[in-house]
This record gives sequence, C-alpha cells and structure tokens, in this order.
Amino acid sequence: MTTPTHPDQGSTAYVVLISIVATIGGFLFGFDSGVINGTVDGLQTAFNSDSAGTGFSVSSMLLGCAVGALFAGGLADKWGRRTLLIVASVMFIVSAWGSGVAGSTGEFVFYRILGGLAVGAASVMAPAYISEVAPAHFRGMLTSLQQIAIITGLTAAFLSNYLLADVAGGSRQEFWGGFETWRWMFWVELIPASIFFLALLAIPESPRFLVAAGKSEKASKVLGRLYGRAVADNKAREINESLASDHHKPRFRDLIVKKSGKSRVRTIVWVGIGLAILQQFVGINVVFYYGAVLWQAAGFTESDALAINVISGSISIAACFITFFFVDKIGRKPMLWFGSAGMAISLALVAYAFAGAPVSVESGNLDLSDNAALLALIAANAYVFLFNLSWGPVMWIMLGEMFPNQIRGSGLAVAGLAQWLANFVVTASFPILLAGIGLSAAYGIYAFFAVLSVVFVLTMVNETKGKELEEMQG
Repeated sequence: MTTPTHPDQGSTAYVVLISIVATIGGFLFGFDSGVINGTVDGLQTAFNSDSAGTGFSVSSMLLGCAVGALFAGGLADKWGRRTLLIVASVMFIVSAWGSGVAGSTGEFVFYRILGGLAVGAASVMAPAYISEVAPAHFRGMLTSLQQIAIITGLTAAFLSNYLLADVAGGSRQEFWGGFETWRWMFWVELIPASIFFLALLAIPESPRFLVAAGKSEKASKVLGRLYGRAVADNKAREINESLASDHHKPRFRDLIVKKSGKSRVRTIVWVGIGLAILQQFVGINVVFYYGAVLWQAAGFTESDALAINVISGSISIAACFITFFFVDKIGRKPMLWFGSAGMAISLALVAYAFAGAPVSVESGNLDLSDNAALLALIAANAYVFLFNLSWGPVMWIMLGEMFPNQIRGSGLAVAGLAQWLANFVVTASFPILLAGIGLSAAYGIYAFFAVLSVVFVLTMVNETKGKELEEMQG
C-alpha cells in the first residue's frame, strides 16, 4: 500500500482504503456466524446430536467470541490493533479448515471456539481501528462499513450454502472429494480469510494506539499520511492530552473511578454494556443462525428456507447502505430509538402470525395459512431491515467511538464480552424455546426487549455525532 499522493494534505482515499481492509474482519465475522445456518442438518446427522447438543454446537463459537472480545482489548492496548487483527486472521484460517474436517462433536466445537476467538477479536478491534483512523465528520460512515461487511459476509455464507446445497442435492449429500456438502460450506471461508491476512500486512497501526504506547514519532508519521503533515503534530498533542495525566498505559482499572471516596464503574461502561446486551436480546441472531430451521419450522421447505436467508441478507445490506449515507447527518441516537420502535412492532406481528397456527402431524412443523405465512415473511424481513438500519451498525459505531481514548480498548473489551455472552444466551436458548413455548412466544420475548431498548436509548444514550474522539467523556 503506497503513501498518499499529497502527504501535506493527507488522503481521504487512503483512510477509506485502510478502513475497508479492517472491515474484511467484519466480513469474516458475518461469514463465520452465518455459515452454520445451512449446516445444522448435516451436523445433526454426522454427529448424531439432539436439540440441546445441536444448540451447543451452533452456539459454541460464541463462547470463543466472548473470550476473544474480552482479551482483545487489553492485548490490543499492549501490542496494537493491527497486530491483534493479524492474529485473528490466522485463527479464521485454522478454524475454517478444522470445522470442515472435524470428525466428532468435540473436535468441531474446538475449531468453532477457535473461530469464535477470531470473531470476538475482530468484532471489537475492527470498529476501534476504523474509529481511530477516520476523521470525525465521516467517522460514522466509515465505521458503518463494519456492519455492511458483517451482513455481506452473512449473505455470502447464505448464498454459498444455498448454491452448494442446490448443486449437491442437500447439505448432507456428498460433494467434491467425497466430503459432505456441509464441510465444503466451512471451507469456502478459507478464501476471504487468506485475503484478510495478506491485506493486513499492508496497513499502518492505529495512530492513537501509537501515541498511547509512547511511539510519538511513528504516530505523527501515520497521522501525516492520514490527515496531512500540517495537522499531524497538533493532532498527536491532542491525543496525548486526552490520556491519563500520569501517562500510564491503558488498563482495565481505568474503567473504575473514585467519587466521594467510593469506587464505581464509569457510567459510560454501563451504557456500552447495555447497548451490547440489548442488541442481542431483540433476537436478531436467531434469524441469522437458525434461519433455515426457523422457516422450516414455519412450514417452508429446506430450499425455500435457504432462499429466504439470501433475501434477508440482501435486505440487510440495503438497510446498512442507508445508514452509511445518513448516520453522520441524522445522528446515532435518533436512528437507535426509531429502529427499536420499528423492531418492536414487526416482532409483535411475527409473533401474531405464528400464534395459533396448528402443528402438522407429519412434519411436526407449523402449518401456516397463506395469509399468516405472508405476514410472517414480510414482518420478519421488515424486522431484519430495521435492525440493520439502526442497532446493527449504530451499536458498533457507538462502541467504537463513545469511550475516551484512555479506556477505549478496555471499554470495548467489556462491552464486547457482554455482547457475545448475550448472543450465546439467545442462540443456545432458541432450540429449547422452539421445542418448549414455540415460535410465537419466543418472538414475543424478543419484542419485549425491543420495547425496553427504546426506553434505554432515550434515557441513557448521549449523541456522539461530529465529536472528535478526544472530546469523548466517560
């Protein structure tokens, strides 16, 4: 990657380019999360697992995500954002290969947890890196690329799953080399994971990390390439002044402050945790992880269910592009509460469509009327659209920019841990809810949390649009 043509003025194209490289981590985050969607039947057959066992196999990656997110912040404060992303890219490669060759549930879970470590690290470090290299006036736009990349990765996984299953005749059928199709679904990920590794070798380290690490000369050089030499030294000074007064390196203890002789966790940390948990408790990953199972339970065929996944993914990408163009104009907070209100309504409609539908004696799935099936399909896709218009990208934008420089890595780590633990709870519980209280009641629970998220945003979240990272208070 070459230096900008006019280093005295910096280069917007260069900022965009290195941000896109970072978002490949988001693409892999999405692909690794979504690829499991089309492999559930194959896993059940290959490993002879029941509903609880399948739920754990699907959600096991999320345990790795939680650990990866937690430790990524501290390790990135020590070794750098770019370095952690490189480590994550290697783990993506190993996990994609291992998940496909696994011969037992234990082996499969091991490789999925390894992939989870990579996803967890990438989920917090990619938005942090983008926020720390992007100018304030279009930082939201560039950080929203992370969600576009995540959804693009999900859609790519859905599409490759659909095409492979269509050609082979099903996820459990043998494909190239005598291996089952579901194994090839995992191996497709080797291509983008390898590209990510190579591209990361060509981008610079975050200048804000370099300042915090005491590498002022390197930081000024990177800032010059990003914003121009005229502002580089001044910006480095502003970053330095935003750090702790004694200039100690970032640490988890910085998340706690003393007030009136008592220690307490900073309010901004609780806000980050709340955003992270509520993003998951509205149930979005039930659609992404179990979409095929969900729609088959609602009476659709496997082929139709996989096709619906592709449609949902495409709608998600369209929603993210709307956010991309408007988040720096409208602001973060309005988009969050509007999305929450819309999701509450659409989730309630999905629950209503599933309520009272008889269960087929032959398949054990819901036997929806044509009108109920149409309502469920439209409302569910409206929900996916609204999520990706709001909480999908905006939560990551907020987490990447809302914390002061001194605690950004640690704050992101704690919020990322909360996000992935919440993701695990929702994902692991869905097969149990499906078999226990049914689809309608499950969606009713997600609708309740969507309503709760409206209240949380209006009372707890502050706007960050247009503010420099050095202005963030906690």
